[in-house]
Amino acid sequence: MTLRHTVLGLLLVSLLQVVVLAGEYLGAVYPHWSETTVKLKTIPVDPRSLFRGNYASLNYDISTLPVTLYKGPQQLRENERVYVLLELDEDGISTARQVLLRPPAQGLFIRGRIKNRRWGNKDNLSIKYGIEAWFAPKREALALEKRLRSGALAEVSLATNGKAALKAVIAD
Repeated sequence: MTLRHTVLGLLLVSLLQVVVLAGEYLGAVYPHWSETTVKLKTIPVDPRSLFRGNYASLNYDISTLPVTLYKGPQQLRENERVYVLLELDEDGISTARQVLLRPPAQGLFIRGRIKNRRWGNKDNLSIKYGIEAWFAPKREALALEKRLRSGALAEVSLATNGKAALKAVIAD
């Protein structure tokens, strides 16, 4: 192996790492480029982690849905991608109307994955959307914890494929 081959190999490996990191970053910010924003009711869980830093862990009204909202022919499996069709209530807050295996042709929807299906309650679906943590500086996270106790709303940007990104958390 020549020096030229070694240098070329190192450059290709470095380029691959940059491409992977850029892809991860673009996948995270892609929903923010969308014009679509929805509001979801949140339920706080815990504001701190020794390993992840200061954050508020959030749950949503649409995180646990009755299995009756899914009317498909096959049984839902753990980690399966689903699309939750949303509708606005009288207060302008998005609520779940139906759970689908494919993106709907029309309407507002959010993409998520089925979690805890094997061990969970068979009457409910537990869905994760990738927007369950709101990171903040320590003082802001502590203040947010106090405000969240009485309920809050999350502003979420939705991409055209249903991918969600947390935009803001607002005290109710």
